[in-house]
Amino acid sequence: MTRDEFKDKILTILTEDFEFEQPGLDDNLRDDHGFDSIDAIELLGKIELLLGFSFTREEKEKAMEIRTISDILDYVEGIQHSRNS
Repeated sequence: MTRDEFKDKILTILTEDFEFEQPGLDDNLRDDHGFDSIDAIELLGKIELLLGFSFTREEKEKAMEIRTISDILDYVEGIQHSRNS
């Protein structure tokens, strides 16, 4: 899946499942959209389903640093790259 395809899927999840209105790639998920840790865990599960694999504990801990949609894209791209190397 390309970065653009993944971005479209994430934006769809955020607007449909989390009721974001016009999310911007650099919006702060917490400050701009009221995203909390429960939301983050739920989104992480949805991302795992999209990718077809589960994250390691270390990868999940690193996910807690995510603040924007761009961060999500970078995070997933990094994991895919490390697993394909």
